[in-house]
Amino acid sequence: MDIPPLAGKIAALSLAALPVSYALNYVSALSHPLGVALLSALILGQLFVAIYSLSRGEIYYDPHYAVFAVFAFTSVVDLLIALQEDGYMVGFVEFYTKEGEPYLRTAHGVFICYWNGIVHYLLYLAMAGAIRRRKRYRNLGLYWLGSFVMSILVFLPGNILGKYSSEIRPAFFLTIPYVLVPFWAGVRVFNQAQPPTCCTPNMVQEEQRKGLLQRPADLALVIYLILAGFFTLFRGLVVLDCPTDACFVYIYQYEPYLRDPVAYPKVQMLVYMFYALPFYGLAAYALIFPGCSWLPDWALVFAGAIGQAQFSHMGASMHLRTPFTYRVPEDAWACFFVCNMLYALGPHLLAYRCLLRPAFFQRLPPSSQVLHEKQH
Repeated sequence: MDIPPLAGKIAALSLAALPVSYALNYVSALSHPLGVALLSALILGQLFVAIYSLSRGEIYYDPHYAVFAVFAFTSVVDLLIALQEDGYMVGFVEFYTKEGEPYLRTAHGVFICYWNGIVHYLLYLAMAGAIRRRKRYRNLGLYWLGSFVMSILVFLPGNILGKYSSEIRPAFFLTIPYVLVPFWAGVRVFNQAQPPTCCTPNMVQEEQRKGLLQRPADLALVIYLILAGFFTLFRGLVVLDCPTDACFVYIYQYEPYLRDPVAYPKVQMLVYMFYALPFYGLAAYALIFPGCSWLPDWALVFAGAIGQAQFSHMGASMHLRTPFTYRVPEDAWACFFVCNMLYALGPHLLAYRCLLRPAFFQRLPPSSQVLHEKQH
């Protein structure tokens, strides 16, 4: 997969978030939640107009260019929020975390902002750069889609169900277009033509004749998926207050963050159990039986989702903004870190395997299937 060059114009425009945030921090009208929401919407609207006037050719070629440009700007704001909440800078976006979205000051909110400000920002620049140079970016788009959807699935319900439910302000409703627009963009990314592969029908047939034992890498991935499925189910039962001794020991001695009343960790584990667990089973099936052409795309989506989720979950579990009672105990750091890193790494290895050798998952054309049957 070729990584396209970054979009310099979008990078320069997104850095305008620095002076804008600093100036707005000293506007007295922003001491009111409604003022924060209205002014934020006005700035995003003006930003879209500026992008449209500067990059009409790119937007006509692919409307995603405008989406990625606006979100690159918001990603810089998110990074400023994270750095400010961790004490690395002051005087930029205090008004927004106080009167706009105070739940961003939680440990989970801080790490979501870090992920948006670093990973999503680079993805936006790369995808915008690909559009500008008329190159493909489907794989990057699928990874971004999974990451973005996972953050929304956990963060929004956590805000409503957790202890910050009483802190919902008018700025919260800005998340409506923030959710709808990426879903529209994600559908368009899925509908883009897949990049051509260099696999001939003979190569596909030869790869699909191999059993699982003849493919040791796939065998290792199947074993990983089974173990990850059990781990997912176990943590789901833990947050559902399973009365077994194993669940009790785990939640108090290894991951007490799962008891945090902010609700993000509980929602995260339930999302894993209801969405990740079925995927693990289906992915294991696709690695055993050939021709499951859906796996390469969904493996990228899933890798993005798990990467974002594990980054936020692991970081929040040890962050100083998490009460000491709910942080990972020092004597359990090694176990916690290894288990959660493996949980994050596995889906990325699966996606890399699908991109590296896609022949096993491709469907043979009808003529090749007839020939394949005659040979057997």
